[in-house]
Amino acid sequence: MDAPDGHAPGWPGIPARWTSSAKSGMGTALSDKSRVWFTLSHGIFNEIYYPRIDQACVRDMGLIVTDGAEFLSEEKRDTTSELRWLAKGVPAFHLFNTCRLGRYRIEKKILADPQRDTVLQQTRFVAQKGQVSDYRLYVLLAPHLGNHGAGNTAWIGEYKGQPMLFAERDGNALALACSVPWMKRSVGFVGFSDGWQDITSHQQMAWDYTRAENGNVDLTAEVDLQAGGGEFVLALGFGRNAAEAGNRARATLQDGFEAAQSKYVRQWSGWQATLLQLDKNRSDNGQNLYRTSTAVVRAHEAFNFPGGIIASLSIPWGFSKGDNDLGGYHLAWPRDLAESAGGLLAAGAHGEVRRVLCYLQATQEADGHWAQNMWLDGSPYWNGIQMDETALPVLLVDLARREKALDTADVARFWPMVRQAAAYLVRNGPVSPQDRWEEDPGYSPFTVAAEIAALLAAADLADLHHEPGIARYLRETADVWHASIDRWMFVSGTDWCRKYDVAGYYVRIAPVVKEEGVSRFLESIAVKNVTTDQAESPVCHLVSPDALALVRFGLRAADDPRIRDTVKVVDALLKVEAPQGPIWHRYNGDGYGEHEDGEPFDGTGIGRVWPLLTGERAHFELAAGRVQEAKRLQAALESFASADGLLSEQIWDAPDLPDRELFFGRPSGSAMPLVWAHAEYLKLLRSLNDGRVFDIPPQPVARYLTENTEAFCLVWRFNHKIHSLPAGKILRIETLAPAVIRWSPDEWNTSQEIRTNDTGLGIHSADLATGSLTEGKQARFTFYWLEAGHWEGVDWAVSIGAAQLGG
Repeated sequence: MDAPDGHAPGWPGIPARWTSSAKSGMGTALSDKSRVWFTLSHGIFNEIYYPRIDQACVRDMGLIVTDGAEFLSEEKRDTTSELRWLAKGVPAFHLFNTCRLGRYRIEKKILADPQRDTVLQQTRFVAQKGQVSDYRLYVLLAPHLGNHGAGNTAWIGEYKGQPMLFAERDGNALALACSVPWMKRSVGFVGFSDGWQDITSHQQMAWDYTRAENGNVDLTAEVDLQAGGGEFVLALGFGRNAAEAGNRARATLQDGFEAAQSKYVRQWSGWQATLLQLDKNRSDNGQNLYRTSTAVVRAHEAFNFPGGIIASLSIPWGFSKGDNDLGGYHLAWPRDLAESAGGLLAAGAHGEVRRVLCYLQATQEADGHWAQNMWLDGSPYWNGIQMDETALPVLLVDLARREKALDTADVARFWPMVRQAAAYLVRNGPVSPQDRWEEDPGYSPFTVAAEIAALLAAADLADLHHEPGIARYLRETADVWHASIDRWMFVSGTDWCRKYDVAGYYVRIAPVVKEEGVSRFLESIAVKNVTTDQAESPVCHLVSPDALALVRFGLRAADDPRIRDTVKVVDALLKVEAPQGPIWHRYNGDGYGEHEDGEPFDGTGIGRVWPLLTGERAHFELAAGRVQEAKRLQAALESFASADGLLSEQIWDAPDLPDRELFFGRPSGSAMPLVWAHAEYLKLLRSLNDGRVFDIPPQPVARYLTENTEAFCLVWRFNHKIHSLPAGKILRIETLAPAVIRWSPDEWNTSQEIRTNDTGLGIHSADLATGSLTEGKQARFTFYWLEAGHWEGVDWAVSIGAAQLGG
């Protein structure tokens, strides 16, 4: 195509897309001088992130081989790729990409420069048929600076006389340099004038465009293969502008690949040496998933936001996603962050866990909760609220304290964060606007269990910091919520009870009852990510392995009949026997996964099975004393890892679809690696090593399984009203502002007044002396608001003696 001024035609290019989420490797230098993270898939660079781990700046970079006439082979499509780690637990890689036609092999070593913002690829081209001189080799680079494929500008230029290819967008730039000369360079718009269009049409580069502005652009260059005898190094530098990027690329080449490799490996190996040897009984044959997992979790930390660990260096089904999906999984979810830190703690990485807690402290919202997910600077991405994401950081502080990862000064530092989080929980819990799968409001076993455990952990910390009143109130609230678990979430007498021969089971999620006499378990609840005809289900027909959290958080014994029955139903509905072993769905009717034909999730789909749930089940089996079964599940979890040692979010659980790279029992197109899954594996190794569940909080175990503590009261709030109270119980009234409560035990024939007490947590409470009221009576009450100076003007009533505990 003609372009007299050198500007590429075809502006702005086709709509940008990301690439496969099925990563085979990822890495970063353990150095605060380097702010670049890379991923690998199908034998080439995939997304590269700079200057923050939550900002992708490259879609991919790979090679095309031709003979200039008839033969054309694209590295990512036409080779078989083998990946090896350069050293145990060191995320630097040796790739062997072999042409399926047997004509060539490309060997690469890939890592990041510890000294600056550059990634390096040492490349060796081997001609398996003919000579190196018979082939031409081209580099194709797709910039997506600032998480955007659109709006990039690319050009051909030089830095201090060294020829390079450049791209820039909104204050971020990249520069691609090579240790041997370029034979030819060009830039273009994807889909029209890019290098792939050129080479696949002409078997060589026929175009030499010098500039492509403000679009979805591509950089292409031919490497002088003969100059280095088939060997060369590519350096991709980044900076705030083209000069910075060019300087870094050139300086890295001048230092040499070996210098970068030596320092990179030394830093990672040194860190690995500080960890517990949970792999001491493992042979060196095959993948060491312990060292891989520790590296995966650590490599997802943002060094310029210390302690900020993202969920995954991937974009699920990225090849179908464009600029409208800015976040992917390269965001910080407080839940994933706390789980990841727990994995690091299990491996003995104390300093990293402290950094995570510092990061959580810095990103806590003013009211005490954390955003559903966020960019590394703390800016929310999605605005949902999940109460477990406020509870888990509290439990992490307590676990780190018990593991002696925090000293007295650290615990004192984090107490205000814990206090704020606990205050948020008691003001807004136990109902969560979303469950841990980010979907439905209501009572969820995982969330409620985490909240109760967090309140008890916070109570211990309150005692440590001389706030006994707060400690007492938190424990009393935990007791009330614990006493209500079955009322909220355990159902009996259903058709499923008869079908599966159980007395009852814990449901996946249950709504708040708004009317007395209406069973929450017969209500319908929304099911997300499915078509409209599947979008509702009765509460009693939804179950989840989340119920095992009642054991994991110490609220139920593993041999509790209610737990055994729930497991029976869960296994009947959610368990899949893969070739490697058992694995579970999140819940029945889940829609978050590929469609039946393998098409990517597009807002609807079919939920697939999750490896991390096999890890959670293994912890349950260990808690039940079935150590061999826990070890069997450990082996299954290890087998669910990819050939390169990465654990995915989901596993394909349907017949093979080779054209879509979907195979039964192997990773699906969702996120890989999922840091949370690797963290669960690390905790499982530690638990098996210790002979007990590593992260089970001791406070609920002692209070409810050993001491059998019962609640002396039930709580009425405006956001969580109860309708009935068992005879003999105290009615506690809680408000968000100071009040005088006027109440009557006898239909207002007589009345009493009681003033609320400030708990110090944004809650004001008063205990009504209802313990002597008999069945059939009512406690009626109303409020005089002290600060506003007026009466509520509405009477409320709680009946005494209902068969169930509360409304």
